[in-house]
Amino acid sequence: MLLCEATGIPTPSFRWVKDGKKLNWMGHNGSGNFTAHGDKPLSDYQGHYRCYADNTLGTAMTHTVKLITESTPTLPKQKRSHKTAEEGASVVLHCNPPRSSTIPHIHWMDKKLLHIGQSERVTTGLDGNLYFANVLKNDSRDDYTCNAQYISARTILPKEPISLTVTPSNDVARGRKPQLMQPQGPHSSHLALRGHSLVLECIPKGLPTPSVLWKRMDVNLSETGAWTDNHGRWLRFDSITQKADGEYECLASNTHGSVTHSYTVTVEAEPYWVKEPPSLLYSPGETVRLDCQAEGIPTPTVTWSINGEPVAEVDIDPRRRVTGGVLVLKDVVFGDTAVYQCEATNKHGNILKNTYIYVIELPAQILSSDGVVYQVTEGGVARLHCEAFGSPRPQVTWESEDLQNTLLSDSRVSQLTNGTLELFNSSREDSGVYTCSITHNNTSITAHLEVLKRTVMLIGPQAVQVTRGGDSWLDCHFTFDPHLNRPQILWRKDGQKIMESSLGDKYTLLGNGTLRVTDVQSADEGLYSCEVITDLDSVLASGSITVVACPSPPVFLSLSEEQDHNLTLSWTPGNTHNSPTTEFVVEVKEEKHPEGKWESHRVTGDVNHLELHLLPYSTYRFRVSGVNRLGRSNPSEISEAYSTLPTVPESYPLNVRSESTEPGTLVIMWEEIDRRLYNGSGFQYKVSWRQVQAHHWSHTHVPHPPYLVNGTRAFSSYEMKVQAVNSLGEGPHPVPVIGHSGEDYPLASPSKISVSVDNSSAIVRWQPVDTHTVQGHLLGYKIYLKRLGSQGGRKHREVREIKGGVERGTERKEERWVVEVDGNKTKEVVTGLKLYSLYELSMTTFNRKGEGPHSPTHPFRTPEGVPGPPASLDFESPSETELTLHWRPPTQPNGQLVGYVLQYQQISDSRNSPPQVEVIYDPTVTHLPLDGLDPHSRYVFYLRGRTSAGQGPPITRECATLLDGVPPSNISTVVGERSVNLSWVPGDRYRNHSFHIKYLSKTVGGKWEESEQVNTLQAFYSLTGLQPGTQYRLLITHGNYTHWEDEIQTTGPELRGVEGDFATQGWFIGLISAVVLLLLLLLVLCFIKRSKGGKYAVKDKEESQMDSEARPIKDETFGEYRSLESDGDEKRSVSQPSLCVESKLGSDDSLAEYGDSVDIQFNEDGSFIGQYSGRGPAPTGNESSGPASPVNLDPPPPPIGPSFAGILDRTS
Repeated sequence: MLLCEATGIPTPSFRWVKDGKKLNWMGHNGSGNFTAHGDKPLSDYQGHYRCYADNTLGTAMTHTVKLITESTPTLPKQKRSHKTAEEGASVVLHCNPPRSSTIPHIHWMDKKLLHIGQSERVTTGLDGNLYFANVLKNDSRDDYTCNAQYISARTILPKEPISLTVTPSNDVARGRKPQLMQPQGPHSSHLALRGHSLVLECIPKGLPTPSVLWKRMDVNLSETGAWTDNHGRWLRFDSITQKADGEYECLASNTHGSVTHSYTVTVEAEPYWVKEPPSLLYSPGETVRLDCQAEGIPTPTVTWSINGEPVAEVDIDPRRRVTGGVLVLKDVVFGDTAVYQCEATNKHGNILKNTYIYVIELPAQILSSDGVVYQVTEGGVARLHCEAFGSPRPQVTWESEDLQNTLLSDSRVSQLTNGTLELFNSSREDSGVYTCSITHNNTSITAHLEVLKRTVMLIGPQAVQVTRGGDSWLDCHFTFDPHLNRPQILWRKDGQKIMESSLGDKYTLLGNGTLRVTDVQSADEGLYSCEVITDLDSVLASGSITVVACPSPPVFLSLSEEQDHNLTLSWTPGNTHNSPTTEFVVEVKEEKHPEGKWESHRVTGDVNHLELHLLPYSTYRFRVSGVNRLGRSNPSEISEAYSTLPTVPESYPLNVRSESTEPGTLVIMWEEIDRRLYNGSGFQYKVSWRQVQAHHWSHTHVPHPPYLVNGTRAFSSYEMKVQAVNSLGEGPHPVPVIGHSGEDYPLASPSKISVSVDNSSAIVRWQPVDTHTVQGHLLGYKIYLKRLGSQGGRKHREVREIKGGVERGTERKEERWVVEVDGNKTKEVVTGLKLYSLYELSMTTFNRKGEGPHSPTHPFRTPEGVPGPPASLDFESPSETELTLHWRPPTQPNGQLVGYVLQYQQISDSRNSPPQVEVIYDPTVTHLPLDGLDPHSRYVFYLRGRTSAGQGPPITRECATLLDGVPPSNISTVVGERSVNLSWVPGDRYRNHSFHIKYLSKTVGGKWEESEQVNTLQAFYSLTGLQPGTQYRLLITHGNYTHWEDEIQTTGPELRGVEGDFATQGWFIGLISAVVLLLLLLLVLCFIKRSKGGKYAVKDKEESQMDSEARPIKDETFGEYRSLESDGDEKRSVSQPSLCVESKLGSDDSLAEYGDSVDIQFNEDGSFIGQYSGRGPAPTGNESSGPASPVNLDPPPPPIGPSFAGILDRTS
């Protein structure tokens, strides 16, 4: 059926023309549709048809329609075919469907009507054939069936099944270079029509299956609208445009090479309208201009017809002029009413336009409404309508409120032929009332114009770069006139509206117009525009999102032919994702050996190939990654395995050496060659050796080092070499190296040994041994030294540390040590010898095996020298002007001591006083009293030992005498219920002083009482036995005056009297008697203990550290220093150590070594009270200063008094 419908008044009639001849046809029910009848053969209807519709006002017609008739496609009788192919070869199964005006759809199926699987290897071509790039064993089957589907004929024609048998082949491992099965040749051309579809085909063969890459030669392929289909074998254009016109290339490649095919695509177009003439009413005398413009490739020709008759066949009229696509008709009359046809034609088709021209005469009237309000924004175009109707066409004029200015005199104002007034670039001053009237007629209307503020885009979307997976915000901030309704915000991406339904997870439109794009991916890349649309205007701003990400992996890895184990790896870069590739990382992995790892090579981003050196007898795989500023891409697909051919070894083992350790053996050792350098199977090491100056080489083959040669002489020289061999032959010959068999112990020791002594050092000289006696590499000599003792004739005694002091009288251990000397030397300086000592030495020779025999011993002695500093220097201050010095002999006398020299001088702020010198000629003296000293000054003391060689270095200390003590005056009290704790800080340089604390209860009948004796160095005392809630007066006197006093009140309730005096009760008297007896018993025990414990650990320690050879043998010991005067002199009996500074060269037992916790307390006999470990409570017992004080558990612990080290650091 051919359709033809038309409307008109009066109702039109229809007629059909076929091939230029009118058909004997009659329409039905006012329809012009043409229907074929069954009484004629279908072939009789084939031809070109055109339909005409007529009434009294004119004739319209359709464009020419070509009708093609053909019978239903059928298949001729066929024979079943059979094909045989080797594995890896390419195969084509032909379909050859029956020809038809419509292209059939081809379906390759099996006998179960299941589609044959399609892939890059198996593809259906545009011709319907089934192409195998290479066949596999499982491609063998006997039911390959081609089914041709003709959609227009509603027919499917199945062909006879094709049988394919694939036979095994040994050529599969070698592979095949790509070749093209379709299209043939290096180049092809294709013509496509605008708006139609086009498919370019590229079907390669090869082994492994080639990959296909499409590209446009001059622009990016994505700009053409093309996309790949059929597993990359087709490049398809849907609704092709002029942009697709150009050159294209298909690249098919595998690991063995590549092949290309170029295409020229030419895009032409059927005619299409650019401008069509409208149908209009005209009045007599007007001029009609019909403009008909069409485009196409090639350019179409335009022809005119009037009522279906070509203008050339119509009578000539001087009022009518035709120029190309323009028809002009002047001074029209009623008889010019007709249908005018414009037809554009080129080789691809034709198009036709019917335009109705009606000439009529009607009275003038204004069709537009009166009083219409027009709104426009600043800068916009205002259009005030005044449509007038009449024939002849009425003339209209416009006037504004300002009658002084003519509207049309303003360059911004123009009046259209239809009466509309256009006002461009409107401003707020243009607002007002405008009047439209018909010339020579009283008909008029008014129009009101309001000019509002225009909508302005403040901040529009920008061009942003977003990392893949991130979020992006595109702004759209604007202002608009408040008299307008809220504008509509319309976002578009690449010209396509972002629909409201898609504003979800991907897009979020915020209240201020901003568009948020989440999880940005490559598909989100493009041009984004924000359009703000009001009732009057709109504003548009555009931006873009560019997605930047790591590059896509490179593709199409290919390898060139191998030459001398070198080949070139090439690849096609992946998508850069808008960030240029800076470098490629080429990774190579050797897989034949288990230790093979990916090794990286780097090339710059503008290079897509790399020359690689491969090892023989290896299997490699390759992969490539791209790198840009955002990171590194995933690796490309790993290439197929590539194996290199074997060859003989190209290197020999390095570091060949002898590692012989036992006499009579030669151990040959070398560094093993990397397994990857074996270059073939059956790899071994060929070991060769011979004695130096021998002619014959001995050989053997071993799989790995070391190799042991037995039966050699000790330390014999051998030539050695190790060569790499495999099943293909021997590698390069190495240069022999010299090694030795195992070493043995040296046979001789150095001779002619002599010693030259210089104080504490000695020069040892000797004659070297004969090299033949070394039996190995001479490493050197060892000098064995032994100290036999001092030259004094008395045995030295060793001071050995023990817990709590020293132990005397043990024999000093012999001193032995060894000095190693390089084998090239014949003398050595031995240092660190002790003076005034006897030594002996011996020497040995040593090699790697060990030492030889010792030489005879050689005795020598060192001379006498000056002694070291005395071991200690301590002080005792019996009075304010006296000091007694106590010292211990030097620990290193370096000879026979003949005495000491003491030098001391007073220290003053202005200048030091002249030094005083005391010479002591008796070496057994270890103490010295000094008197007449200034109690207000400090002194520095230098004490030196003397031998016949001279004076040694001094021990130095600073010291001052102690002043007479006084009771404390700055006393702190802590009051309890039945006691009061008193604490004070003892004076820095004051000796210990005994005093009593007097206290008086201020109750009625209170009497003065006195505490036990208290020492100033106690720094704390607890006065007990007080009454709760009672006031007391405390008092300390010194001589005839009060030294300190205070008043306190004990805590707790005041005690009240009870009936009767319980002190007179019998039970109380018995209790008191028992307590007194118990106290007496305790006192007796304390006396017994103190009489037995007169010496303390400190004293023992000091006593034990004195050298037995240097101190006098008597019972006097340090720590029990007695008064130099009679024991009855009380002043001397309470002497104390003086205030002294640590010796600069002092011994280990000076008092200051015990730190800040040393108490300075003495008995009346001068012995120490307290312990070095810390300050304890005030001493008890009669030897101290009085009976023991009662123990009070309530008060807090006493403050810690000043340390002895602190006292030493203070000035006098």
